[in-house]
Amino acid sequence: MSALPYIIRKEFQQIFRNKVMLPLLFVMPVVQLVVLSFAADFEFKNLNVSVVDHDKSTASRLLISQFSSSGYFKTEQFFNSSQQALVEVEKGNTDMILVVPKDFEKDRKTAKPTQVQLLINAVNNQKAGIASNYAQQVLNIYNKRNMPQFASSTNAVMPLQVTFSEGYWYNPTLDYKTFMVPGILAVLVTMLTAFLSSINIIREKELGTIEQLNVTPISKFEFIVGKQVPFFIIGMFILGIGLTLARLIFGIHIIGSPVLLFAYCAIYVVAILGLGMLVSTLTETQQQAMFVTWFFMVVFILLSGLFTPIDSIPLWAKAINVANPMKYFVEVMRMVMLKGSGFSAISTHFGVMALFAVAFNSLAVLSYKKTN
Repeated sequence: MSALPYIIRKEFQQIFRNKVMLPLLFVMPVVQLVVLSFAADFEFKNLNVSVVDHDKSTASRLLISQFSSSGYFKTEQFFNSSQQALVEVEKGNTDMILVVPKDFEKDRKTAKPTQVQLLINAVNNQKAGIASNYAQQVLNIYNKRNMPQFASSTNAVMPLQVTFSEGYWYNPTLDYKTFMVPGILAVLVTMLTAFLSSINIIREKELGTIEQLNVTPISKFEFIVGKQVPFFIIGMFILGIGLTLARLIFGIHIIGSPVLLFAYCAIYVVAILGLGMLVSTLTETQQQAMFVTWFFMVVFILLSGLFTPIDSIPLWAKAINVANPMKYFVEVMRMVMLKGSGFSAISTHFGVMALFAVAFNSLAVLSYKKTN
């Protein structure tokens, strides 16, 4: 192993001599973490609501004001009919139409069942589903606040009201950034280490220095490990910077053990570096390596559970997802950072990632063709 320190030193020298790579390594991940964490927000606010009020009563005005004061809806457009409001939906100016029926207040006072109609633009199905949930919350609040005052003027027997209290563990304020930041950080560490390692050996081939290395008495194992160590250190450093920014900017603390988190990340980075090295040994140009790595990254990211729940994907996709290392990393990041999970909760993740690390790196060593 006497040649290993020299290979590591050579790699660091190449990295720090490259004026383009330094910003790529240290500036770009920081900018991406900050920008993406603020931009990747599935909360919808100020949804445009067109109102069709056939009752024009105190009760209907209270209902409309409940929507506008919720913070989720803007009720700025009023129409006399649903057909007029639908024209605005077709133009893309309205997200939802609230139709208040005639005799709405009268029915409320007499405890007679009444309905309001919600017509939601479902071109964006996710936005429509969230808007529907928001509207149901607003209607529930309206019922709780206004049912007693209407019922007090009548002798109608009101049904038993069931109340409940709710609490949110791990993310009490339901801040979407708390959910997204650990996942985005996992993606940045993955992409950085995967892309850089995948073009590493290819760059030696294109520069013509690979032949000089091949005739040296360096073993294949030393060569692969020496190539990985600098990027391993950089990957762990980027994780540390990301966790620091998550705390300073977003107020996200590591609830669990930082040592446990870094230990798992260390195994994960070794696995991803092995995958990148495997791609680098099998391709002939940097362009090929980038395309192959990008193919895997797209699949890994979409199936990682970063944006959509893994439970909602089809069974055949879940079967493929078993071989997705990023899935396990995103889960561990959220479990340790947000839930405070210990080793017993993620021991299976450790075992699976260790298998990935051994498999990818073994294949990388075996596939590297060294000629003495």
